[in-house]
Amino acid sequence: MTDTSIPRADESLDDEATTPVAVDEEIEEETDVDAEEANGAGREKKSPADSELFRQSEIAADYVEGLLDILDYDGDIDELVSAGRPVVEVVGGRLQSLVGQRGATLEALQELTRLAVFRQTGTPSRLLLDVGGYRATRRKELAAVARNAVEKVKEYGEAVRLDPMSAFERKCVHDVVNAIAGVESESEGVEPNRRIVVRPVD
Repeated sequence: MTDTSIPRADESLDDEATTPVAVDEEIEEETDVDAEEANGAGREKKSPADSELFRQSEIAADYVEGLLDILDYDGDIDELVSAGRPVVEVVGGRLQSLVGQRGATLEALQELTRLAVFRQTGTPSRLLLDVGGYRATRRKELAAVARNAVEKVKEYGEAVRLDPMSAFERKCVHDVVNAIAGVESESEGVEPNRRIVVRPVD
């Protein structure tokens, strides 16, 4: 039976165990919709690596199911491997509180779930947790933000600084900006006020 207990805040965990679970856009390789769809055809044939990733998604799904039981929430849970990473998707009503403002609660739950996977496998996980399709919706919104910033940079020739964003949000913006010629983006500042600067290429 998979251990779905919630890691306590006061549990003793050394730095080597917890550091690899930390997230930033440099290591948080969020995928766009096209990449996820392109990878879908390869899900039926699992390589040894994919099998291990799917095991991570199963462990994570069990953990999330335990959380939903504790919170008395109902939701359908799917575990899969997409674009080379384990994914757990939760769909159902009355789940907005698990997303929180601008996905803050979802990000925290994702880190807890990654830690649960790490405790069982001993391997840092790049698990992606989504609730109610929030990430797909937010990715589209951020693409519009990125394109708007690019238009301003090209029109005025000056750098544009965006509002502070999470690692997931920053990665979404970087992906869009980096695909457009004549502009570049980089992150500046420290959490929770880390933000993206879009500027013309010199």
